[in-house]
Amino acid sequence: MKTIGVLGGMSSVASAEYYRLLNQGVNAALGGHASAELVLYSVDFAVIEDCIRIRNWDRAVEHLIERARRLERAGAEFVLLATNTMHRVAPQLQDAIGIPLIHVVDVVADAAIENHAKVLGLLGTDPVMRADFYRDRFAEHGLEILTPADADHAVVHRVIFEELTRGVISDASRQEYLRIMGDLLTRGAEGIVLGCTEISLLVSARHLPGHRLYDTTALHVERAVRLSLGLEPLPAPATPPRRRS
Repeated sequence: MKTIGVLGGMSSVASAEYYRLLNQGVNAALGGHASAELVLYSVDFAVIEDCIRIRNWDRAVEHLIERARRLERAGAEFVLLATNTMHRVAPQLQDAIGIPLIHVVDVVADAAIENHAKVLGLLGTDPVMRADFYRDRFAEHGLEILTPADADHAVVHRVIFEELTRGVISDASRQEYLRIMGDLLTRGAEGIVLGCTEISLLVSARHLPGHRLYDTTALHVERAVRLSLGLEPLPAPATPPRRRS
């Protein structure tokens, strides 16, 4: 079993879900008392939240590179960055370490392509929905991204930071999310990407029957389990995504 490195704490709620699902996935595959070989490094989310709020990406890169290197020194054979927002700096992290970083967008794109999707709706933090880093990575796979109307961006972002990262689950917020997701589907989305690691705690496929939800946390974990167990080959560090037609 290869050792999984999880760079987490962004938020601790999401990291707990990663830890639970990784162990659950390995046990489902191997049975008995089997659990994942993994190293978890949990950062101080206050530092990262400040970087996000003031858009200080250089400070975020410096902070996370050192933590990713600690994971590598601790024996991790590949890394999961357990946050969608901080994938903005994933290329710099990958360049700074000698083990593969499994990019969450590549994993989600593979699932969407398998379902023959071309257009996806996206919910996430404001930097994920507005910045190019997420949209461009999907475009490299031949996928188009739709985001909520401007008035709804603030709703999605507020619920993530004021509620979900603090473990607060509100039915009123769930209904708002379902409304926004319905609008994206009406505009032509063939599925919805839950582009924040906490969103799956609020909405799931049972809340939107008949439509595909791409849960980034679940898909990221599923890929990690397969890599750890040798069911898929481990990619070389910094392997670029293949353009799909």
